Amino acid sequence: MAKLYFYYASMNAGKSTTLLQADFNYRERGMATMLWTAAIDDRFRAGTITSRIGLETEANLFAADTDLAAAILTQHDLAPLSCVLVDEAQFLTRDQVLQLAAICDRAGIPVLAYGLRTDFQAQLFEGSKWLLALADSLNEIKAVCGCGRKATMNLRVDAAGRVAREGAQTEIGGNDRYVAMCRRHFMAAMTDGTLPEFEGEA
Repeated sequence: MAKLYFYYASMNAGKSTTLLQADFNYRERGMATMLWTAAIDDRFRAGTITSRIGLETEANLFAADTDLAAAILTQHDLAPLSCVLVDEAQFLTRDQVLQLAAICDRAGIPVLAYGLRTDFQAQLFEGSKWLLALADSLNEIKAVCGCGRKATMNLRVDAAGRVAREGAQTEIGGNDRYVAMCRRHFMAAMTDGTLPEFEGEA
């Protein structure tokens, strides 16, 4: 039976790189894939999945009103799909996660979703919440805090590097706006409003 997989991590863990490698593995064996990424993410060229190490490939864009099931099944009718891969899966809606689960259950197409688990206030994103609830397989991709421990949290900073404790859940950014941290250092930064200093930093 096809499964729904959720690969989650903090920022800078290599989620997009892992997705692109999985896609390459399918295509290298002559298997068709369909890639999706969030239309809201405008850090790179629209319609591409781009990793920090320089890999990129074309992808379909989804917004909150995108009918993923209809688009995937239409493509599947044209050329049978071996896998669907979704980047920035935290931006999926509940209905879209249900659609992806149905693609696995009814069409027999495995779905690999990659995304953040929580936002800068340690709150679950909608897509992540429903993927955690419904995915057949949950897989954490490891990132590293400045202290060397596993990073599980996403600290938001403003343009001046100050800790942001309030604001909209979704604010697109990269290393200029987010710092991956372990829970201990994330909680300390949120409490006192300052970035921690790690041993070896200038």
